[in-house]
Amino acid sequence: MTRHRRHLLIALGAASVLALAGCATPAGSAAPSTPADAPPGASLGSLWPAPPEGDVVAQGTVMDVDGDVQLCLGAVAESYPPQCGGIPITNWVWDGIEGAETSGETTWGSYAVQGTYDGEEFTVTQPPIMLALYDPMMPDDPTGGEPGAGDEATLLEIQEELPDILHEAYLSSYPENGWLWVDVVWDDGTWQDAADDDYGDDTVIIRSAMRPVDG
Repeated sequence: MTRHRRHLLIALGAASVLALAGCATPAGSAAPSTPADAPPGASLGSLWPAPPEGDVVAQGTVMDVDGDVQLCLGAVAESYPPQCGGIPITNWVWDGIEGAETSGETTWGSYAVQGTYDGEEFTVTQPPIMLALYDPMMPDDPTGGEPGAGDEATLLEIQEELPDILHEAYLSSYPENGWLWVDVVWDDGTWQDAADDDYGDDTVIIRSAMRPVDG
């Protein structure tokens, strides 16, 4: 009886190991896709674009408050001096740069800046260009001139939830012609794919404020 019981325990233990192995995800396998019944925004809320590999260019306000320099890509408060929050710039110097204003401990100006972005900080690699003198090529219309499928109520609902989903990467958004146009700090296509997955590929356009220099 003792030997029979020992054999039974060994068999049950082996079966348990096989069952657990069957539940495990093989190394290197793809992550599971978002369930069909997941709430809107589930894909956007679970993904984050990798930082750009090379130089990017962005247009915004460089704000220097007592030596704390930031690149503001979103809204700027119309006070004097103006106020905004943005991405820290690691190596900004004003020497030789035109177009700046100063009030008290604040110096600011609007520029096109080129450099690297590691997901948290921006490092300038080329001299900035005053926006008044900057003439970039217009990007292609991602809609192809076609109207989107979103009605106003749906677009406004999506617009209201995006700041909580995208956090500090969210800059602004507005509905137009059946689309919700969403501006973010940086996207390599990850969030556009996620938005298509969440809302359909004819509703939301994600626009990256930073653009690859070779793009």
